[in-house]
Parts: sequence; structure tokens; C-alpha cells
Amino acid sequence: MNALMIEPGTLPRQTAIQDNLAAIQQAVGGPIQAIYPFPEPVVLICHEEVKLLDLPLNRALREEDGEIYDIIAGPFFLCEAPPDSESFTGLTPEQMHRYEERFHRIELYLRRSDTR
Repeated sequence: MNALMIEPGTLPRQTAIQDNLAAIQQAVGGPIQAIYPFPEPVVLICHEEVKLLDLPLNRALREEDGEIYDIIAGPFFLCEAPPDSESFTGLTPEQMHRYEERFHRIELYLRRSDTR
């Protein structure tokens, strides 16, 4: 499937990932978590335990007004998850372009410890 890979500190890139669990896990470096943050059936696949593993922060997920509600850590990719399907499919060329633009800006985050 045609997917959009987004890794910390790099620009998004188009990639081909086989639609099987082993290939998907290899792409994100371990057990997967599927997140559905968009109004269309585009799914964000990331490592299930990235925040526990303290992997580098990658990109923010934002509300319509631009407010950050979560930050995805480690590598992730976007593909399509058709309704009522147990498999993933590739992004359309239009989706690929739109999400490349959405995640084009490399974001850097600083972790700070509680100084209270």
C-alpha cells in the first residue's frame, strides 16, 4: 500500500508498506496502535508504547483552531482504513499531497522536568 511515512526530524516521504502485521510493525519499530484523528478514513499507525519508551517527539495533532491535543512520538505513517474493513489500503494521490502539506513542517519539542 502507498503510505506517507513521517519520522522525527525529517520531511514526510511516500513509501510502500505491505498490508501485513509484520511489515507494519517493522515500519514503526514494534507493536502498533491505530489512531483515527481525521474526519475521513485515514488512519495514523504508530508504535503502541512510544511515549513509555521515551522516543523522540515527532508531530502534533491539532484541533480545528490549531490547539495541540496530542503529540505523536517516534515514526508513524498514514494510510487509509476503509469502513468495516480489517485491512489497510493506500492513500489516494490527493490524500498523499494533502497530508504531505499538513505534516511538512518539522516540529521540535523540548521536554522539561517539573521544576516546582
